[in-house]
Amino acid sequence: MSHPALPLIEHAIRQRVGSAFSIRDVAPVGGGCIHEAVVVAGDRERFFVKLGNAARLPMFEAEVDGLLALAAANCFRTPAPIACGADEAHAFLVLEHLALRPLHSTDEGTRFADTLVQLHRTTGTRFGWRRDNFIGSTPQRNTPADNWALFFVEHRLRPQFALARQHGFSGELQKQGERLFERVPALFLDYRPAESLLHGDLWHGNAAVLEDGTPAIFDPAVHYGDRESDLAMSELFGGFPGSFYAEYRKAWPIHEDYPRRKDVYSLYHMLNHLNLFGRGYLGEALRLTTRLNEALSVWRH
Repeated sequence: MSHPALPLIEHAIRQRVGSAFSIRDVAPVGGGCIHEAVVVAGDRERFFVKLGNAARLPMFEAEVDGLLALAAANCFRTPAPIACGADEAHAFLVLEHLALRPLHSTDEGTRFADTLVQLHRTTGTRFGWRRDNFIGSTPQRNTPADNWALFFVEHRLRPQFALARQHGFSGELQKQGERLFERVPALFLDYRPAESLLHGDLWHGNAAVLEDGTPAIFDPAVHYGDRESDLAMSELFGGFPGSFYAEYRKAWPIHEDYPRRKDVYSLYHMLNHLNLFGRGYLGEALRLTTRLNEALSVWRH
């Protein structure tokens, strides 16, 4: 495989690991829907590389920030950033190459849950993050706040509904969204979440284990928030062993009203999929929004 950015990438790797490195082989990696990905190999070393146009550089820089934050928490194994940069046409991110595989077994699910609890017990003083970042390729605002419910409405739901309107998804979805904004705080009347360090995009495609079973995560959308939102995302598309959920609840019990809040956290990601991938997600986004409004209109009355 040939790519016009390879000389730029090779130079960046050499600056980090030594001038002897030379790209001998390039192999495409499938599965991604946002960036092009390849593995580049020299005589002895291999690296995972994400590629995009020059406008993607802020996304790669935000990913570096998130990976460094997760690594500093010293819970999960994460790929170390090697180099990040751009020229007039291309942006790239070079990461340590890890031999990863999906988690399947009971023991792997249990160990992953215990590690996620450790991550969630890493807390900040406010909700949000030190910088804005991205959920997929969608900008994600992280302006720090003291009130999680308001943070989630203003920095998660409102921007996604506004983007959906720009994409032509108006009508009933927007009407239901406007009703929902003022009802979300009712979900937090008896629940005060800690400012947990979150992965932020914890579906099974961003979770894995090393060959020795060590839990690993990558592709983060890091911020401080309610740990339940990571759990809700993990449930949205399935793929985690049942032992993961059993162990997490055993290690750190979940509030009894989590099933109600799970829908609002799932809605954020469903709206993002609607905005990224189109109309195929409209029905589920509308169903979740309507169900939340119906439930909240009678809850605690």
